[in-house]
Amino acid sequence: MKTTFLSKENNDVKFTMDFTAEEFEAAVVKAYQASKDQFMIDGFRKGKAPRSIIEKHYGEGIFFEDAINNLFQESYPTAIRELELEVIDSPAAEFSEIGKGKPMTITITVPVYPVIEVKDYLGVEVEQEEVKVSAEDVDKEIAALQKRNARMVQAERPVQEGDTVILDYAGFVGEEQFEGGTAESQELKIGSGMFIPGFEEQLVGVNAGEKKDVVVTFPEEYHAADLAGKEAVFHCEIHEIKEEQLPELDDEFAKDVSEYDTLDELKKATEERLQKNAETAALNAAKDAVIEKVYEANKTDVPRVMVEDEIDRMAQELDQQLRYQGLSLQQYLQFLNKDAAAFREELREDATKKVVTRLVLMSIVEAEKIEVSDEELEEELKNMAAAYNTDVDHIKEMIGESMLFFKKDIQLKKVIDMLYDKAQVKMVEPKAEEAPAEEDK
Repeated sequence: MKTTFLSKENNDVKFTMDFTAEEFEAAVVKAYQASKDQFMIDGFRKGKAPRSIIEKHYGEGIFFEDAINNLFQESYPTAIRELELEVIDSPAAEFSEIGKGKPMTITITVPVYPVIEVKDYLGVEVEQEEVKVSAEDVDKEIAALQKRNARMVQAERPVQEGDTVILDYAGFVGEEQFEGGTAESQELKIGSGMFIPGFEEQLVGVNAGEKKDVVVTFPEEYHAADLAGKEAVFHCEIHEIKEEQLPELDDEFAKDVSEYDTLDELKKATEERLQKNAETAALNAAKDAVIEKVYEANKTDVPRVMVEDEIDRMAQELDQQLRYQGLSLQQYLQFLNKDAAAFREELREDATKKVVTRLVLMSIVEAEKIEVSDEELEEELKNMAAAYNTDVDHIKEMIGESMLFFKKDIQLKKVIDMLYDKAQVKMVEPKAEEAPAEEDK
């Protein structure tokens, strides 16, 4: 097949796919092989009639339609990749005269990703936080690391807040033991809020081996309607009390939990990591602010099909996330008592903004003639391979026929970096965290 670009008018691209007589004949043979079992011809067992006999009975062009469909299905994606087109809707096709022993041409007209005339995208004014990691930040990170490496040890004392206890319990409403209110050797962290409000607090002060009756009232909105709002007594027996024992913060701790030999080295490395992460977050926030201002200056209407495709993508992404949790999108919507149409409408505004933003950025790519060199592509592939702990060839295999979109993503990164580099960025002090409102405490 030969692909030839013809023209681009507005957002419609026209091109041809030319097939030799031999290529068309091969497609006809393939169509015959795939469908010959459907024909019953006197004197032949089903599926055994030669092609020439079938064509004599039904006409020379009996297999032409299937042949053309097969050629189109196989060749159209290849043509799109060759011409590096980002199409946004189904194509319209026109066919040349078709006949045995003749070449064939399919002329395609298809809408592609539009390009708009962008304005006011250079030199936008944004603020960027100038971050500095404090000693307190480092101490918090080390304390969190210390806590993650804590071990649980037997506590020879009464239960305290934060302890983990092993207990049996049996729940009663009046004289009747209720279903689901009984357990043996249950593990419970005191203060976790996992049990009914008021339950865990009443175990504080109890010793291992002791029994305790815990009296609670089920919430009015409790999921079991027969227990909602009722007072219950749980007969409890504590078997074990465990407390969290933190490791000492010393050089041995640093060796055990990291690649460093001393606690000072671990703290220094932690400070550098936190500083780098904070600077990256501040930089990304500033870039987002640049993109937002450029978007606001260039908001435009986009073809509805692009928004619908983005909604499809967002829904598929959510469906994949839900399936990791054992749910489907349909089950999720049923749980929310929401139909698919209403859900799609909720996504529409965000989807539209994403589509317009990408359209604006890709239009700047066109205006600034931003290209991706072979070296830049290879570097991105190497970075991706390192992130996935694999080799570049495997990444190329993973990307496969989506390499065009991968290159466009690189172009988007480059244009965002360019917009940031040319922006008027004012460095500011980080905003102080707001104290929680009284009702949130």
